[in-house]
Amino acid sequence: MMVDVTRFVPALVFSTLAALLAACTSAPVQQQRVPAPEGAEPTGLRVQRVAAGFEHPWDIGFLPGGELLVTERPARLTLLSGGEPGAKRTEIKADLGDVYVSGEGGLMGLVVSPDFAKTREFTVCHAYQEGGAPVDVRVVTWKLSEDGTSAEKVRTLVTGIPLNDSGRHSGCRLEYGPDGELLIGTGDAAQGANPQDKKGLGGKVLRVDPKTGEGLPDNPFANSSNTNTRRLASYGHRNVQGVALRPGTDQVFTAEHGPDVDDEVNRLELGGNYGWDPSRGGTVDGYDEGVSMTDTERFPDAVRPLWTTGDQTEALCGAEFLAGEQWGELEGLLAVTALKAQKMFLLRLDEKGEQVEEVTVPEELDGQYGRLRAARLGPDAALYLSTDDGEDDEILRVTAD
Repeated sequence: MMVDVTRFVPALVFSTLAALLAACTSAPVQQQRVPAPEGAEPTGLRVQRVAAGFEHPWDIGFLPGGELLVTERPARLTLLSGGEPGAKRTEIKADLGDVYVSGEGGLMGLVVSPDFAKTREFTVCHAYQEGGAPVDVRVVTWKLSEDGTSAEKVRTLVTGIPLNDSGRHSGCRLEYGPDGELLIGTGDAAQGANPQDKKGLGGKVLRVDPKTGEGLPDNPFANSSNTNTRRLASYGHRNVQGVALRPGTDQVFTAEHGPDVDDEVNRLELGGNYGWDPSRGGTVDGYDEGVSMTDTERFPDAVRPLWTTGDQTEALCGAEFLAGEQWGELEGLLAVTALKAQKMFLLRLDEKGEQVEEVTVPEELDGQYGRLRAARLGPDAALYLSTDDGEDDEILRVTAD
């Protein structure tokens, strides 16, 4: 297992293959009927504005020298001098002319390589164009210059993630898994057949080698003759926006958008079908959003969501665990940002990751800063968030006061 030394993560458990597969093929987690709170409550959080002037900042990464790397959806890479208020912004020179920027599509997810100090590599996902025409969403590794002012492409890891011309459901979140694998949460491009198509990469969580982009030999469909199928960790998703590894465990959780109800938080199960099928088994054309987010009638073995927003949608987005004793009673909670709701949820999970025991909304992050997208734990154990209103967006630093 590779450990990301650029982020604050307690020592992870080196799980054997047998243990990992056992955990991921267990009985489906049953949905817990813990409702979203009707109101916010004070939790003692301190929120500081690190820097402003961004346009749709999508993700945040941390460099060994204390700098922050930020992707902005309109095809910009920005370096922040640090995580404290007043940090200096520097736009990184990079050839991003092939990024397709439309609607929800553009420059999106980001992870900094665990061996960045040696390689200076980081990986992003972005919508891709050729001659101004949308092609796909792809995952690409870059190398940052020694002075941090420019970056160049090193390798393309994954291509062929479907892209809607409008950019809809382009969501692409990156995270390292418990054994150093690269996890990629994708959207279904608002195309009905994609989530259940195991030969396609849309509406999935992918699990690949971070250096080659190939599916791993212990993936659930590793024996498939299809390259894409070998990359799949799970399928039947609508629009995965958040992927979070629970520190000290092999538990991975995702957050994704529902249609007009039932945004979901899910526990990742290798090989799991999460039940989204807007094609109704291929019986309808187009994109029928009247189906259940987790259709257990069509798919009796579909993985039930760990938690949903119920009869409304909050547009759940980034997900990250609060780790470090400085969080006090909040340590170990799963923080999930929301775009539409302009708030952050805190979910308390049981030790096995099978139940949500409590859900709260911190008053300090309830409608105070607009739409909230990225959620990343820094090496200082502070939680860093990005706002996403499209004009003078900010990077926020959140700590326990």
